[in-house]
Amino acid sequence: MLEIPGILERAHSRRSFLQASGYTALAAALNQRLLAAREASPQQPLRSCILLMLYGGPSQIDTWDMKPHAPSEVRGDYRSIQTSVPGLMNCEHLSACAQLMHKLTIIRSMHHDLTNHNSAMYQALVGKSPVSNNEILGANRMRDFPNVGAAISYATARGALPKTENPLINLALPHVMHNVVDLPGQNSGFLGGSHDPFQINADPNSDQFQVQNLQPPPGISEPRLQARRSLLRSLDHLDVGDSDLEQYQRRAFELLQNPAVQAAFQIEREPPRVREDYGRHKLGQSLLLARRLVESGVRFINVHDGVLNGQTVNWDSHANLFLRHRELLTPFDQGFAALIRDLDQRDLLDSTLVIAMGEFGRTPHVNANGGRDHWPNCYSVVLAGGGVRGGTTFGASDHLGVYPQSDPVTPEDLAATIFQRFGINPEIEIRDRTGRPFQLSEGQAIPVFDSRLT
Repeated sequence: MLEIPGILERAHSRRSFLQASGYTALAAALNQRLLAAREASPQQPLRSCILLMLYGGPSQIDTWDMKPHAPSEVRGDYRSIQTSVPGLMNCEHLSACAQLMHKLTIIRSMHHDLTNHNSAMYQALVGKSPVSNNEILGANRMRDFPNVGAAISYATARGALPKTENPLINLALPHVMHNVVDLPGQNSGFLGGSHDPFQINADPNSDQFQVQNLQPPPGISEPRLQARRSLLRSLDHLDVGDSDLEQYQRRAFELLQNPAVQAAFQIEREPPRVREDYGRHKLGQSLLLARRLVESGVRFINVHDGVLNGQTVNWDSHANLFLRHRELLTPFDQGFAALIRDLDQRDLLDSTLVIAMGEFGRTPHVNANGGRDHWPNCYSVVLAGGGVRGGTTFGASDHLGVYPQSDPVTPEDLAATIFQRFGINPEIEIRDRTGRPFQLSEGQAIPVFDSRLT
């Protein structure tokens, strides 16, 4: 993950030099394809994307795809309630979202075949299948495919998307997700570290919230910082071959000296009423910060709900699901609904795609411990904004929620949808550091948007 102070001081090894040479070749090849894609496809009105990852896997049957007429061991303990769309029901603990159902689209047929948190998260964030079903993938592997946010960052850097005033393109908060290792799929893989998300590891709900990476190193005044930048510029004529290092340095100075970046993180400027509306908890304030980042021009914002699976309160509920999910659904319902309302009131919803999802769902049948186990074969994803036709569902599960009954959707399809909505052709070819070609996405865009925008 990108960290600023260390970049200003770090000396790179010969190994970094050799890696950078590969990035340079990759950049040239991908640049041509991205520019061609931009000319071939008209720009879409998408400004930003907020991806809310509910790490651990929420139960679709106890949230967005309830089965009130199924046997008790399937339908569970929660009641269904009416939403703002006649005939569409959701969970009683999603009452705020129920009032906004006319703004949401629920995909009820998402599926894949990966039952391990690590491999499933990789597929969810990247939109590519790992080598094997239950491969325990390591973190920050340089041969991995870049995640969707990293691809958006690269497209922006290469001119396939318009520049924004904010040099931050791809950002993640408020923590890194971890399961033995940092979960794969949270980085830029073979595109190089300059497209990694800018990682925030701090709670926006804290009175002491501060983004340490945006603070100058201790003892470095503004004049001294400028002197360092001048020194680096004086060395620009030297061909050291480390283009990745140059990007790090340029980005570091831009972030440290950009007023828009600094202001975006000053969440304490929000009126108390707004902060209360989102909820004075980690998730609610992270979503409020995401809205501020959209306003400042950040394109892709990853919000992580959950640090570790298997802890007392998390979405990975193999036991006591109905108690544990209720504790999680309350802040989610408050924060997610507030985000949709806030974006809508600020005329940002149509240009901001909001996605809420887990890496998989839960088993249709409740187990002996009152929980549900991992189930990637059929689960739900929520979309809002970005031109989505609200008040609808796409795809359907069968009567027990075991498998898709119609219009099955994969993580590859969701990735292709995001790329298309940003105006990037999902079929363009990119290459890794060895020159091997890969299609950006093998998925098919999901037809849930206003046809005038696609």
